[in-house]
Amino acid sequence: MKKKLVLLQVLGWILLWAAHPGLVLAQASAELAAKINAGYDHLEKKKFDQAQKVYEEILQKQPDHPIALNNLAAILSKQGKYEQALAHLKRALPKARDYQITLDRVCNVDGVCAAFRQSTDKFGQENLEDLIKTNILMVQMAAAGRPK
Repeated sequence: MKKKLVLLQVLGWILLWAAHPGLVLAQASAELAAKINAGYDHLEKKKFDQAQKVYEEILQKQPDHPIALNNLAAILSKQGKYEQALAHLKRALPKARDYQITLDRVCNVDGVCAAFRQSTDKFGQENLEDLIKTNILMVQMAAAGRPK
């Protein structure tokens, strides 16, 4: 019985996608944005472990998602793991090119790296590439200034 239910659900998604392909993609995008924002909300409440878990879960499914990579880098920089933070930011940079978003809020984590909360607006005005480049510079400066 359970296999039939799963099969019917899959068939329903296929039919829905065939009839309205943009609808399914929009729903997936809305779900992803909700997860990104849930992680950000944890970050803002200084629940860094919970935020990190959310972003790592996102990256398991979408390993190059630029906002998840950026926000995880903000957490890593908070932990003093600047090299790991830089690696995540540099991985996010090519995906951030021509990625226009609308930011709802920006959280500056210890003055080193900014995390972003994505707005649900469809079209954005902020160029994510420029924001990530700024974060790269900030993390590089923090890494250069730390005691060895």
